Amino acid sequence: METFTTSNGPVRGFRAAADVVAVLGIPYAAPPFGANRFREPVPAPTWTGVRDCTAFGPVAPQSARLSGAPAWSPGDEDILTLNIWTPAPGPEGGRLPVLVWIHGGAYTFGSSAQPDFDGTVLSRAGLVVVTLNYRLGFEGFGHVPSTGRAAHPDNRGLLDQVAALRWVRENIAAFGGDPGKVTIAGQSSGAASVACLMVMDRARGLFHRAIAHSPASPCYPLDVAAATTREVAAAAGCPATAEGLASAPVESLVAASDQVTDAYRRDPGSGSRHYDPALYAPVLDGDVLPTDPLTGIAAGAARDVELLVCHTTEEYWLLDAVGSSAKITTEEQLARFAADFGLPDGLVAGYRAAMPHAPVLDVYLAVFGDVIFGEYSNRLAERHAEAGGRAYLSRFDRRRTGPDGLVRPWHCADIPFAFGTLDTDCLAFLIGGPPTPADHRLSHRMVRAWTGFATTGDPGWAPVTPSTGHAEVWSTDDTTVDTTPAPRDLWAKADFPLLRP
Repeated sequence: METFTTSNGPVRGFRAAADVVAVLGIPYAAPPFGANRFREPVPAPTWTGVRDCTAFGPVAPQSARLSGAPAWSPGDEDILTLNIWTPAPGPEGGRLPVLVWIHGGAYTFGSSAQPDFDGTVLSRAGLVVVTLNYRLGFEGFGHVPSTGRAAHPDNRGLLDQVAALRWVRENIAAFGGDPGKVTIAGQSSGAASVACLMVMDRARGLFHRAIAHSPASPCYPLDVAAATTREVAAAAGCPATAEGLASAPVESLVAASDQVTDAYRRDPGSGSRHYDPALYAPVLDGDVLPTDPLTGIAAGAARDVELLVCHTTEEYWLLDAVGSSAKITTEEQLARFAADFGLPDGLVAGYRAAMPHAPVLDVYLAVFGDVIFGEYSNRLAERHAEAGGRAYLSRFDRRRTGPDGLVRPWHCADIPFAFGTLDTDCLAFLIGGPPTPADHRLSHRMVRAWTGFATTGDPGWAPVTPSTGHAEVWSTDDTTVDTTPAPRDLWAKADFPLLRP
């Protein structure tokens, strides 16, 4: 057992491997319930004895049950915890760069305890790895009406992330990490959180580099967030007021959110939310989040932060496979989808021309993947470079034939490669079966790129410039062929953020 001293008290971890120590479930803030519910996070209480930190803390309230990860149970309250993996017996010759991971899950599900986020391999490569939980769903991103905005701030999940980063700044040196060399990283809504943190005043100076894999594009204006609150409150049977929402049990707001989501799924006339309902997203409140990330980054709000962006080339095929995305199988449905998202004339036709033999469903999935993830990723990197920042771009295009046919480079498939967690049995569906030697070689390259970027700011290829948009392509055959299904110029007339509810 290994013991470390934090500002809250001593903690005890364990050897996750012969050369790596893991310390799990460390509170970085107090439980956000009771008097703290819907409020900005407050510091965790202190303790005197050595706290046993050999198991993950409770996950945030949610209805999802993810393979290999713990589920949430009503009554679990100490959810604002983080986990650390650090080399043992400790770094020689100075402190190590720190990578802080923010999990995804549509701001509604997921946790730091997912097996693909195990930090052992990255720590062995020379990083101190931190993963964290934060408030999700209504608890983290629902708008709570209030006469005083500060009492019940929007974007509480983002504020939790800021609190975790402050804890890292104050404590990571005790674990061999360098608080002056912190990289934040995330995937999907976790990557979008990274982009939000880049433009938030409250997060300034808490990190120095950023990695965003498949950042999700939407942020919601206050009127959309307020309308969602009214829908969720009605489903929960409580007034849409601060007092009414605070009186509702946590589990009732989780269930009500699922009920509202299902109603959008069943209603083709409900606009853009019908296709893959995302009730919650960062709220453009003008306070915690002063602007949407793309606009802020384009204005140079984060030009001093080095940025590494990646997306997969067939993002939305995963959402289709797990039943999250609407089945669009006719040209009429496809045209309605384009209208609901306000896509420019000719964009869908351009994808059809690039995919002449594909079924309508595949064209829809290709376009939708680029609406939410692909094109948004490209623009984040390009706008950062145009604003004077240093940005790197990559695409994950690893394909193979598995027992059930083609294994696609879909959403989330890149993360086990970057963490080096390919051999975890419960991830077989995500990566299409047991990893091959070529998969392990690709994983080693991606681990090396993350480590290099967190250490020096250079992942190993040329940065994006205002005149060139070079992207590294991750594949098992080392191809550098552009596999984007449609040319970028189809998006020239599309302004992000695109139409949302």
